[in-house]
Amino acid sequence: MANNIGEIFKTNLKFYRHKQGYTQEQLSEICDISTDYLSQMERGKRTPSFKKLELLAKALKIEVYQLFMLLS
Repeated sequence: MANNIGEIFKTNLKFYRHKQGYTQEQLSEICDISTDYLSQMERGKRTPSFKKLELLAKALKIEVYQLFMLLS
């Protein structure tokens, strides 16, 4: 189970990406980021800027805060 903000974020990012049916390549293209950068975010190796968080949330059709909430 995710127990810190980084773990929650990477878990939620992957969850919502799958929920929308996007591959990493598709989501990275929509957000104009590299697939490697997205992969690193999903593995907890990189932290996105506020602008990237907004782009990700918009592409995933969620609010930014949902990337940081525990999923039940």
